[in-house]
Amino acid sequence: MEQTVYYTMILTHKTCPRNTTRFENIMSIDTEDSYLNPSYEITIDHAIDNISIGKFQYLLLFAAGTCFMADSMEIMLLSFLTLVLKDKWKWDDDNNNNANGDHSADGKLATITAFMFIGAMVGTMTFGPLGDKIGRRPVLFCAASVISFFGIATALCSGFWSLLFVRFMVGFGIGGLTVPFDILAEFIPTESRGRYLLLIEYYWTLGSMMVPVIAYFTIEVYDSWQWFVVVCALPSLISLMVGVYFVPESPRWLVLKGRNEEALDILRHAAKMNGQDVQVVFPPGCCIIREEEIEESKWTELFQPPWKNITLLLFALWTSFAMCYYGVIMVITRIFVQVEDQKGDYSSFDYSAIFISSSAEVIGTAMAIYLVDRIGRIRTIAGSYFAGGIVIFILCFFVNQLGRSTSVTLSFMSRIFEMIASCTLWISTAEIYTTEIRSTGHSATNAVARIGGFISPYLVSGNASFQLIGSIFFAVHIGAAFCALQLPETKGVELGNTTCSRGGKSSIEKSASFSRLESTDASIASCEMI
Repeated sequence: MEQTVYYTMILTHKTCPRNTTRFENIMSIDTEDSYLNPSYEITIDHAIDNISIGKFQYLLLFAAGTCFMADSMEIMLLSFLTLVLKDKWKWDDDNNNNANGDHSADGKLATITAFMFIGAMVGTMTFGPLGDKIGRRPVLFCAASVISFFGIATALCSGFWSLLFVRFMVGFGIGGLTVPFDILAEFIPTESRGRYLLLIEYYWTLGSMMVPVIAYFTIEVYDSWQWFVVVCALPSLISLMVGVYFVPESPRWLVLKGRNEEALDILRHAAKMNGQDVQVVFPPGCCIIREEEIEESKWTELFQPPWKNITLLLFALWTSFAMCYYGVIMVITRIFVQVEDQKGDYSSFDYSAIFISSSAEVIGTAMAIYLVDRIGRIRTIAGSYFAGGIVIFILCFFVNQLGRSTSVTLSFMSRIFEMIASCTLWISTAEIYTTEIRSTGHSATNAVARIGGFISPYLVSGNASFQLIGSIFFAVHIGAAFCALQLPETKGVELGNTTCSRGGKSSIEKSASFSRLESTDASIASCEMI
């Protein structure tokens, strides 16, 4: 079976002075028919394309996916844990019990959730730049270790302040989970990137669906919130163990740091795992060339040309994403606690309704996979936010008039649209930023998102009416849709080539230059070669 492999082939005209007629031309070579034995230079993008998709990426997907599962479970469990502990630890809203200045019960609930988002913000601001400086792999191990340790340590908490500290640290670890997503993105060929990056969202969805199931058996059946938090910490442990054995450093990052041979060794290993003939894909004499300048990434560069406008739009989108996504989940949990129990026993939940709404994310992810490479990332994000805003507004505004089945249906639809928008935003952000600033940029947007996550529990857990909550969420959704429409489309574009990189050309300018290069090469090729 013939295989098409992409190289930059270096030839020298023998009748001309040395190095005066050297030229480069990206061409497709049937390696089985080629009798040439030149030195091949290959760009990192074409090298990634050559390894194709196979077992190697599936293992990466599992490692990064279990990180995502840990993220979703550690955040979703707060919807159950805080309400259970309010009852277990006798947090009371009675003003007489708060005369000494202690926090009200609702204030404590919101503060625990908010502090976890603050921890995530600090974590992203810490781990993001580290991922660009010391590499993606060590950051993955560090983040997974922090989540595992403090996730299990949650079971040992005995009061509000200890729980506040431990959940802050869990959030700090979660802040590093943009990096494993970037590792996966940097190993996926261009044409398959959107589809395969969205597969990671199934792990998030699985985590969301598992939380109410675990809560039912550990809290409702065995009456143990400690086992609830321990079981929810297991995915991060699994991710850590898988990552140690199967996740290598990103070859894009290695090339950026001038460690080209290490990058090529990793890519050869990946090609072998995927069933490729390494001698064909990366023959002797093959070497990887760098197309991007080596510069240390800094937070300040996100606010300088050419990234300033892109970064501000992404900041607005990610803040809206966190506020809407987590806020919608909290609203749905509040609705079904209230529907099932009007007496104030907040440890009782409508588990089946919450599970059904969580399962909507399976459909949301499937729809995102279908849409993202057909209508593009931007239309998918904008359309989902617009539709999601309408649905959550109807659910909240008419909550007292709706029956259970209608409420479940609207909750289901709301989670679908939130999932489509959020998971597409994840891949779009990773694709827009170039390699030298991707981890920093992606982590910065994720850090800013925690502002939205910080606000949402105070809005939902307080005394605000459902009508006010629905109106606010509707406005935020519409604003997010507008911001999404201002972003560049990344469908079918090589990673990081959507906008100008530092001092570089835009993707449009690169395409024009490439066309001129092809014309020049064709003219040179017509010369008689000796």
